[in-house]
Amino acid sequence: MSNEIDVSKFEKKIELRNIEFQDLDEILALQKICFPNNMEPWTREQLESHLRIFPEGQFCVTYEGEIVGSCSSLMVNFDEYDDKHTWDEITDKGYITNHDPEGFNLYGIEVMVHPEFRRMKIGARLYEARKELAEQKNLKSIILGGRIPNYHKYENEMTPREYVKEVIQHNIYDPVLTFQLMNGFTVMRLNKSYLPDDKQSKAYATLMEWNNVDFIPNKTKKYFKTSEPVRITAIQYMMKTIDSFEDFATQVEYYTDVASDQGSDFAVFPELLTTQLLSFCEEKSPSSAIRRLTEFTEQYIELFTNLAVRYNVNIIGGSHFVEEDGDIYNVAYLFRRDGTIDKQYKLHITPNERKWWGISPGDQIQVFDTDCGKIAILICYDIEFPELSRIVTDQGAKIIFTPFCTEDRQGYLRVRYCSQARAIENEIYTAIAGTVGNLSQVENMDIQYAQSGIFTPSDFAFPRDGIVGECHPNIETVVVGDVDLEILRRQRKTGSVTLLRDRRLDLYSVVQKDKSK
Repeated sequence: MSNEIDVSKFEKKIELRNIEFQDLDEILALQKICFPNNMEPWTREQLESHLRIFPEGQFCVTYEGEIVGSCSSLMVNFDEYDDKHTWDEITDKGYITNHDPEGFNLYGIEVMVHPEFRRMKIGARLYEARKELAEQKNLKSIILGGRIPNYHKYENEMTPREYVKEVIQHNIYDPVLTFQLMNGFTVMRLNKSYLPDDKQSKAYATLMEWNNVDFIPNKTKKYFKTSEPVRITAIQYMMKTIDSFEDFATQVEYYTDVASDQGSDFAVFPELLTTQLLSFCEEKSPSSAIRRLTEFTEQYIELFTNLAVRYNVNIIGGSHFVEEDGDIYNVAYLFRRDGTIDKQYKLHITPNERKWWGISPGDQIQVFDTDCGKIAILICYDIEFPELSRIVTDQGAKIIFTPFCTEDRQGYLRVRYCSQARAIENEIYTAIAGTVGNLSQVENMDIQYAQSGIFTPSDFAFPRDGIVGECHPNIETVVVGDVDLEILRRQRKTGSVTLLRDRRLDLYSVVQKDKSK
């Protein structure tokens, strides 16, 4: 009887998966092999931007653990672009910061396969991955600008249009165009100066499209809008002496009710509003008092979760001190009206917080999905560091909420002016909510200064002074205002200035580091 053959020694492992950050060195090396001396290569910053903004749209194929092919893509609403667009325009110069999660189309911006593996259907696997992604997301089509790399061999014999016609009729073989036609793509038009550094294609590209036959328009969540208003209530919260947690709950519920009665999508409470609970605690030492305050964490979370659901409003619950593994953090919670919860740790700790309370900084910059789009929360001092706002904007945030607590007018103006600057330079909306009144018997929380407000970019489509609304300073009140996400989207494309689009990403970039490594 013959021995059983061990088939494992003949096995070859090929895998298609999403690209990860640890793959980037291999991807950078692969492109030098695939496109030697022909086109300007990716930069690491561009590839990192792809993974931060749209990780599920970036694929690679590995063979025996080695990356032998990759592709990149983003989502767009193609009706918003000129058919004669260039690669730089459709990719925001390779950084895909124009990626639109609500877009109708997947746009392919790069496919590359190692020359030694080009007979193994690597490109076909990558194209199939794109098609599956388009089907999963119920996208209308996949669009791409295809190179015609063999055209330089025929440029003296025929025009680019004639060359494309010959390839379509199978009279000429082109490694890219022929492959795309075989994979179900059709030619929409020919674009001149698509990739100026593509010498083989003489800068020309074919605009190609693959239609998703399973696309269901009436079931997609995406549709054109004339307006997409989001109503915000910023609460200028009075810090006054109370006798119990129930008193605190009554005051908080009153303002939640006010926001709900106004039909608000978001109610924003100020930073450190739970320090009001110290007015009935016995602790006098600031550090001891703060640790005593952390004992209310579960009650605080339960209270705001119930209010968000009961009053049908998303609540930014100010901020609260939380103890974790012996350290104290200043944490802002997002209580969604569907009952789910997220949180943002304060990242920059003021000298005052370190001195009196020994607060530790958080390490994660978060962007949160809500039923009104993506938002971010930057707590007080954090809004004064422009890098944070740029990072959350690049990750899709359209509104930045800033709960704050400041003692004097100078501190308040730092928060306000920086919040308005962030709205302008990132083409987003910002809202600030602060504390007023006093807690004379609570150490380090004796005086407050605030004028809460809701701010916009500065252009014709927005209020004249970039202010949706603002409270009168230093009184207990709220400000209610609408911000329109559709106007914001349009202004980013056609405003008097387009700050995000016009950034010199070839000269500078803001990079978020991975603290887990």
